[in-house]
Amino acid sequence: MILVTGGTGLVGSHLLYHLTQENDAVRAVFRTEKSIDLVKNVFSYYTKDVDASFSKIDWVKADITDVPSMIPVFEGIHEVYHCAAFISFDPKDYREMRKVNIHGTAIMVNLAIDAGVKKLCYVSSIAAIGDDEKKAIATEENEWNGDENNHGYAITKYGGEMEVWRASQEGVDVVVVNPGVILGSGFWNSGSGKLFTQVYEGLSFYAEGVTGFVGVEDVVKAMLILMKSDVKNERFILVSENKSFKEVLFAIANAFKRPRPSKKVKKWQSGLFWRWEWLVSKLSAKKPRMSKHSAKSLHSKTNYSSEKVQKAISFQFEEVETTIKKVCDHFPD
Repeated sequence: MILVTGGTGLVGSHLLYHLTQENDAVRAVFRTEKSIDLVKNVFSYYTKDVDASFSKIDWVKADITDVPSMIPVFEGIHEVYHCAAFISFDPKDYREMRKVNIHGTAIMVNLAIDAGVKKLCYVSSIAAIGDDEKKAIATEENEWNGDENNHGYAITKYGGEMEVWRASQEGVDVVVVNPGVILGSGFWNSGSGKLFTQVYEGLSFYAEGVTGFVGVEDVVKAMLILMKSDVKNERFILVSENKSFKEVLFAIANAFKRPRPSKKVKKWQSGLFWRWEWLVSKLSAKKPRMSKHSAKSLHSKTNYSSEKVQKAISFQFEEVETTIKKVCDHFPD
C-alpha cells in the first residue's frame, strides 16, 4: 500500500488522483473533514465520476507530528509520498514550521524505517537549494548557506531534507524533489492560487523578480516516475521555466482576458510595506500580508536548472504559459 501525507494540499490532492488511476491501494492522512472536500474538487478537474476514484482512497485521520496517531497509519505501507508541510513567510510561524517540517518529517522517517518501507519521496522546495553567487544558475550541487538571510520556511525544508537523508542511511531508498513555485488548480486562496484570484479580481501591481515555476501536474508526474525507477538517494530540482513575476502575472491576465497589472513595485515601496505590516502585526493579532523575505523575493533574481531530472528520467516539462491557461480554465467564475 502507498501512503500519502499532505493529501489535502495542492501536490497531494493531484497526486492522489493519479495514484487512484493506477489502481494502487492508497492511504491518505487528513486532519479535518472540510479539507477532504477540496480534494474532491481537484478530482473533478480530471473526471466526471469523482466518487469512483475517490472511493479507492483509505482516509485516516492523523497528525504527522503525533506519533501515536501515525503508528497505525504505517501498517502495510511499502511506499511513502511525504507531501505534508507548513508553508509561511511570517516569522511568528517559525516554531510551528519547525514542528511540522522538521520534527514531523523525523517522525515519518522513524516510522518508515520501522515499517520496512521500500521507498520514500519527499517534497522539498527550491527554497532549500543553496545560493551560490558564483553560479548563474542554481543546481542541486549548490551548498546550503545557513546564514541569517534564509527565511524560516527555507531553513525548515532543508532541515526536513536532512531527516530524509537519514532514512537513506537506514535502508530506505529515497528521492527528494525541489519544485519551484507550483502552479495548479484547486486552491485559490493559498499559495500560488492567490496569484490567479488576485489577477482575476484586478491586481494592479507587479514585480520583476525572477524565480523558477512549474505546473503541479509535472511535479506529480516526475514524482511517480522517480518512485517507479531505479533512481535512489538523489534530489532533483523541478522547474519548467525561470520567469519574472511580471511575466507570470501578465500571462495569467491574458488567459483571463483581464487587464494586466500596470504598476511596478519598487524596492523602497515593498520595503516600507513590509515594515508597516510588521508593525501592525506587533500591535494586533493580524498576520502580515508581506514579510521581509517575501518583499525581498519580489526583486531577487535566481535561475534554476532542471537538467538533472531531465537527463535522469528523460523528463519533459510543460511550458508555464500552457500550465497557466489550463489553471485559468478551472478557475471558478
